[in-house]
Amino acid sequence: MAYSQIRLRILPSARCFFDKLVQVKVEGLAPHKPVKLRSKLVDDRGVIFKASALYKADEAGQVDVSRAPSLGGSYTGVEPMGLFWSMAPETAHKKILKKNVLTPTKVEIEALSGDTGELLASETNERAFMTEGMKRIPVQEGKIRGVLFIPPGKGPFPGIVDLYTFGGGLTEPRASLLASKGYAVLALAYLAYQDLPKKVEKLDLEYFEEAVTYLRRQPEVEGPGIGIISISHSGCMALAMSSFLSGISATVCINACNANTVIPLHYKDIVLPPLPPLLENIKFLDSGLLDIRDALPDPSLEENRASLFPIERASCQFLFAVSEDDHNWNSQFFAKQAVETLRNNGKKSFQLVKYPKAGHFLEVPHMPYCASTFHGAVGSPVVFGGEPKAHSEAQLDLWERVQEFFKSHLVNKSS
Repeated sequence: MAYSQIRLRILPSARCFFDKLVQVKVEGLAPHKPVKLRSKLVDDRGVIFKASALYKADEAGQVDVSRAPSLGGSYTGVEPMGLFWSMAPETAHKKILKKNVLTPTKVEIEALSGDTGELLASETNERAFMTEGMKRIPVQEGKIRGVLFIPPGKGPFPGIVDLYTFGGGLTEPRASLLASKGYAVLALAYLAYQDLPKKVEKLDLEYFEEAVTYLRRQPEVEGPGIGIISISHSGCMALAMSSFLSGISATVCINACNANTVIPLHYKDIVLPPLPPLLENIKFLDSGLLDIRDALPDPSLEENRASLFPIERASCQFLFAVSEDDHNWNSQFFAKQAVETLRNNGKKSFQLVKYPKAGHFLEVPHMPYCASTFHGAVGSPVVFGGEPKAHSEAQLDLWERVQEFFKSHLVNKSS
């Protein structure tokens, strides 16, 4: 057959925002013929991520991934974005890295003959983070380091501090995508970035206070309060900020702990010691990986209460998102305690959303699932839990909820 008639199309356009859904279609195939679709991306570290799925052309010689079921490969069934979320690293225990949001993530999609393996057609989906007219401003102000994203158009805009994980560096994808929705977002680094130290003996909450003050003072930022979005260890920082600092209206905590962990937290004359880990609860799996889910004790026990964040002091709204299969720690247990603390203090200022089969790293939609990777605080690779499909669905749902939450508690405050 004439392969020149075969076309692979990415609709509505081959270029889109990273969080957007696309439709992958192959046309011009022989009716009912098997066809294999493959996806591939190379991250900013050079790690290759791949997925593949087997389809069968319909009587018109087409495969529409949004309607046709995958018969095998990285996923099965009708999964419009399966070629994206099911991508797995060729190198074990690697989490996708996107440092430079000025360039899109490029996902190559190929259609191959299911009989011969011959390449029939290919197309590249460019998934962008920056919208036209958005500003990306590196921040070196006093002690604080990070990047400020300002949306295009006439401000001022509601402000959000985006905190990421304990691994250090700066992660910009979520911040830039939130800015594309009309928020001024400060992606804040706190370790191993530019001249910030790689390791510290204590975490200084006054650094985060400086960041909040900086953001609130920007002429493009609409007050009075700002939002925080956080995940993992930075979720602890978000709870500390909400408990001790003023000017915070809305806090998103994704898979966090309600007590201080890893290193002491200092604020003025207050010191919160870290929860002491229960090393005997760490499991060594047959795969050679560690399962650290139960390595932290119950923060509400008398001997651990000094580590608890006094979130009953917070005046903001909270959105707690938890993965029930989180293996970084028992985030569901910690979130339930946090909610109980608020409730017991007469506060109704919280939402709790649970995702049954999701793992630890709940990121922006269509980000490939991370089953295991190196853990900065542990010093070796650990499992993070979850199942790829359920995890992907959780990311999609949470992203909508986060936007709705900030819209309710930041945008509509003055109206």
